[in-house]
Amino acid sequence: MCGIAGYFSKESNHPNESFLKEAALSLSKRGPDLQQAKTLSPQVGFAHARLSIIDTSSLGHQPMSDESGRFTIIFNGEIFNFHELRKTFLPDVKLNSSSDTEVLLHLFIQQREKCLAHLNGFFAFAIYDNQKKEIFLARDRYGIKPLHIFSDEKTIVFASELKAILKFPIKKELDYNTLALYLQLNYVPGAHSILKNITRLMPGNYAVIDSTGKLTAEKYYSVPYKGGKKIPVEQFDYENSKARLRTLVEESIQRRLVSDVPLGSFLSGGIDSSIVSYCAAKNVKQLNTFSIGFSDEPYFDETQYANLVAKKLETNHTVFSISNDEMFSHIFDILDYVDEPFADSSAIAVYILSKKTRERVTVSLSGDGGDELFAGYNKHKAELRAREKNLVNAIAKAGLPLFKMLPKSRHSKFGNLFRQAQRYSEGLQLSAAERYWRWCVFSGQDEAVSLLQNKNKVDKNELDKRRQFVFDAVKEDGELNDILFADTQMVLPNDMLTKVDLMSMANSLEVRVPLLDYTVVDFAFSLPVAFKIDGQQGKKILKDAFRKDLPDEIFTRPKHGFEVPLLKWMKTGLRSLIEEELLSKKFIEEQNIFNPAQIESLKQKLFSNNPGDAHATVWGLLVFQYWYKKYFL
Repeated sequence: MCGIAGYFSKESNHPNESFLKEAALSLSKRGPDLQQAKTLSPQVGFAHARLSIIDTSSLGHQPMSDESGRFTIIFNGEIFNFHELRKTFLPDVKLNSSSDTEVLLHLFIQQREKCLAHLNGFFAFAIYDNQKKEIFLARDRYGIKPLHIFSDEKTIVFASELKAILKFPIKKELDYNTLALYLQLNYVPGAHSILKNITRLMPGNYAVIDSTGKLTAEKYYSVPYKGGKKIPVEQFDYENSKARLRTLVEESIQRRLVSDVPLGSFLSGGIDSSIVSYCAAKNVKQLNTFSIGFSDEPYFDETQYANLVAKKLETNHTVFSISNDEMFSHIFDILDYVDEPFADSSAIAVYILSKKTRERVTVSLSGDGGDELFAGYNKHKAELRAREKNLVNAIAKAGLPLFKMLPKSRHSKFGNLFRQAQRYSEGLQLSAAERYWRWCVFSGQDEAVSLLQNKNKVDKNELDKRRQFVFDAVKEDGELNDILFADTQMVLPNDMLTKVDLMSMANSLEVRVPLLDYTVVDFAFSLPVAFKIDGQQGKKILKDAFRKDLPDEIFTRPKHGFEVPLLKWMKTGLRSLIEEELLSKKFIEEQNIFNPAQIESLKQKLFSNNPGDAHATVWGLLVFQYWYKKYFL
């Protein structure tokens, strides 16, 4: 696990070398062991920040070239099947190291872009061909590892993080269309960045920068799901499917145990992390497992379940019990690290868990991906109910005017119930695709755009274009697998995986996600919905595949996420930041991005007895403002 950066100058005398060195240093948390920058030609330079995991010797340092010097690679990630690839495709090639990086380099030399189909792992990498004078870029199938690209008439710059790109003297210009989407979701979706001229290489894509500086991207992998048609249950045997899933998951986890440094596993006590820890513990004696507990929030504290699993698996288990004050103390550490607005507040807990886990191990397994593949979220149960034609839905649909009048808040039992009832009722009024979008966002499009001072800078046709993948994926006559597919295209890469990558890398911890092995994902999307979710439970087949191996309690426990006490903080420790600094009327007027009247109205709602989701929108604004002051002022 590392950080990479590089440039291609369309003008051969462009002075990029010093900026490249700064870019390498900016990635030092991703790669604390060594940061190196190297000029490969008058037009090309590569930089690498290394977190040593496999072959920790100097032979694994990067940028790494083949013996001829023609090809040079910088690589972020892990190829878990590199031993098999070496035996199968490179039996006669003499390698200098025992690293997966060198195997990947020679596999590319042999097969070019066709090598990507053989890779089992997560990655973002660049390879320069000094003969053809071109750069090859690639990103893993699901977007576990990031890769950002800036391009103008003079230069192309790419990097694992925006902060490395911003070390170059590029023009920073806000993309208002991206901002409008961010204000709805609290994260940035899709290929576009918060800054114009910076994009993301999309998951499952590779790109070539040719000798003239022309960049062309191609897709090499798509989730094998056609959508719009129901997968017939009668074509499958449940018991055989369950056994096959179990085998695939166990093989995936076994692959991800390769490491030359200490390895452990996150263990929340939920289904996914418990399964991952169980499979890992079968192969690692006294596996290190880690949980985070919330001493001030007993409703969200799941350590009792984690302890049950750890005891059954006989792992070396550590619980990190943290208070609200300790969580709050890390907010500015996170804001300082984030280089593009990202306001999923659960990142705070992931940051602390990663920080404390890194004190014990360098690599951790995680259960991410299970909810998106096997319908584990409450929204999936809601969607299943919404597709039914019954009296309950008719009543809920008619009750929307009442629900709008009731006080709503995530931080009280009845307030949250009223909030959920309104969202469900609103969803029933919409098409399947619009409902999916509504249940993904905190704010509707009109509400988000109303927060902006210069609304004419938002192109609503462009917003529709950027949401089109939802309408392509979620068909009115389709099924719940459409929703899961849409989750893998938006929620998973842009929110969940971004959160884990950012917060783990901020603490120099590598996190591996075995449930996103492509063999597991491909199999999951071949299964009918009835195998994943019914009226009683989600993740049905995944639970049944491992039910006999884990404590009964974790299968019957209610599912709930963790709500950081943002509303409480905003009324206490963050209040001065809201009223006197980042969202003060004076700063808002001087900045001229947001509508002062709308911001004042939002603040009034936040501090009222009926805040609804105002705290989520305000948190998104605070994260943006902190980022803006850091990079623009």
